[in-house]
Amino acid sequence: MAGLPKPQPPRRRFHAISIVAGPNPCAQVKALVDTRLLTLEAPRLPLVGCTNPGGCRCKFQHHEDRRSGPRRSGSRAPMRDDWSMDGNRRRSPGRRNVDLAAK
Repeated sequence: MAGLPKPQPPRRRFHAISIVAGPNPCAQVKALVDTRLLTLEAPRLPLVGCTNPGGCRCKFQHHEDRRSGPRRSGSRAPMRDDWSMDGNRRRSPGRRNVDLAAK
């Protein structure tokens, strides 16, 4: 149908930014170069204390997610045996009436 906007992909909840240093960056930018910040926590450019505020050419790079590497869920080590859910490790019965009646 003509005139209808294309559906947009859902926005991620925790999109982030990183600072891309311009030529001759100040010490504050150098300290934040490899850091991802949540968009709502991002400082304004030029940063406070910039040594070249009039000619600062640093900029933001946007990222869909605040994580820079792969998620941990795919690389988890197998669960330890003593953490397995096979046995009931409770030492006392529950406090519910049905638990007390089962004695």
